[in-house]
Amino acid sequence: MAKMHSKKKGKSKSRKPILDSGEFGRGTDKLSKDEIAELAVNYARQGMGPALIGEKLKKDHGVRYVKQATGSRLVKVLEGKGVKSEYPHDMLDLMTKAVRVRRHLARNKQDTYSRVRLIRIESKLLRLSRYYRSRGVLPSAWKYDPRQAELIVKGKA
Repeated sequence: MAKMHSKKKGKSKSRKPILDSGEFGRGTDKLSKDEIAELAVNYARQGMGPALIGEKLKKDHGVRYVKQATGSRLVKVLEGKGVKSEYPHDMLDLMTKAVRVRRHLARNKQDTYSRVRLIRIESKLLRLSRYYRSRGVLPSAWKYDPRQAELIVKGKA
């Protein structure tokens, strides 16, 4: 995939190793699919996002790859158990980043590098919102608004 905001041509990807059925991590032989799903749901109810849940499962319980251990992605496991956020997690992460940069720019008005960074973050947000509106995840009338994003991020925290 090409880089979005640079002139370099990146094609690098992370490739997961091919594992045998019993090699999903040292904790997967002790934990069943349902136990892994319950742990993930408990972590999600504590307010953790999918990336943090995956880290926690890997470090504390030895589950290397949730998808290979359970048969479906972590977000799908959470949706199946009825734990679903109002906004997609990648969009929330970008909103949090944009709110943080806006707060920084309110204090440091001369910081042109951060102003450019904010433009890049918000262009990614607009592109992502267009994608989620076309897929039906967000309502078709939804628009990104910085003040609304600040309220959404406050409600998440």
